[in-house]
Amino acid sequence: MKPLSGLLIVDFSQFLSGPSASLRMADMGARVIKIERAEGGDLCRRLYVSNLELDGDSTIFHTINRNKESFAADLRKPEDRKAVAELVQRADVVIQNFRPGVMERLGFDYGSVARLNPRVVYGEITGYGKSGPWRDKPGQDLLAQCLAGLPWLNGDADQPPVPFGLAIADMLAGAHLVQGILACLVRRGITGKGGCVEVSLLESVLDFQFEVLTTHLNDGGQLPRRSAVNNAHAYLGAPYGVYQTQDGYLALSMQPVVRLGQLLDCPALLTYTDSKDLFDKRDEIKQILVDHLRKYTTRHWLSILEPADIWCSDVFTWPRLLEHEAFQALDFIQHVTRREGVTLRTTRCPVRIDGEIYKSAKGAPVLGQDTAQILAELMAPPQEAQA
Repeated sequence: MKPLSGLLIVDFSQFLSGPSASLRMADMGARVIKIERAEGGDLCRRLYVSNLELDGDSTIFHTINRNKESFAADLRKPEDRKAVAELVQRADVVIQNFRPGVMERLGFDYGSVARLNPRVVYGEITGYGKSGPWRDKPGQDLLAQCLAGLPWLNGDADQPPVPFGLAIADMLAGAHLVQGILACLVRRGITGKGGCVEVSLLESVLDFQFEVLTTHLNDGGQLPRRSAVNNAHAYLGAPYGVYQTQDGYLALSMQPVVRLGQLLDCPALLTYTDSKDLFDKRDEIKQILVDHLRKYTTRHWLSILEPADIWCSDVFTWPRLLEHEAFQALDFIQHVTRREGVTLRTTRCPVRIDGEIYKSAKGAPVLGQDTAQILAELMAPPQEAQA
């Protein structure tokens, strides 16, 4: 029995942030009923990554909505609103990620839902919070990254701001929402009281930067100083970065430069004995490493550095990673299938509990696939429907 088995989640959210939260809870055993517009469904069904689709839906939709059920509803119709309200009455958790005011207009905001179901834990994600001048701005990942200042940490000093190459704001907000929902469920188990969990893309990206933002708050307000040579962290000194070798790349983490000079047979590094040099002269030090590390292969350098317990690594491509025995030992890939027999290879839940890996072969639903079954359950008494 998975830890969230028996919990019912009614999920109004779409795109990535909210669905990523309900996905993680589904992985851990919760039943997730996805409320979708009868016409078109979740807009993420048409959010293509590299123009790749499967059975009429984007692969990203398949990936982030696996192991869920789809209930198609037109909330302008009284009968559909009534059915959704009954689902909400039975739910343990309700999730939504619309702009402020949308759920109020639909009649499924926290206040309305709590009147139907006082024990409900209501989770909502906004772009920038429910107040302030950015309240009504589009809550989109790239925009949230940029407003939070994150792109100024990436890339080299002579480059423009470089955004993260992932939907990092969405994924972080989804993870934070799960944390808040689980905390509220624990409280409900103790007190019987539900509650409303609020997360925003902006606050999640700000929290993601808490180490460096705290430095900025206490260093007199200096701007981040990206390295001009192989920047990997605007606030860390040499040798931190990724370096080209004769046949690939080598990642070097935080290490004493003099020790590196000894191991790499690079006398030019032996003069940097002052720890302050690692930051103040980091571009100078990194350029020495750039020129030196190109002389030999990645394997050559690893054969010297790894036995000496230097923090370093090869820089894998995905094909190399997927073939490696270390990746295969994780058992991280699963196959999910939906009712038409369409199969997708994807990743599994990254969380293990009591050593157990959580997988499920249930793929993302076709729009409205489960509507009839769920309506039949609503006609039955709650205890019979749960059985």
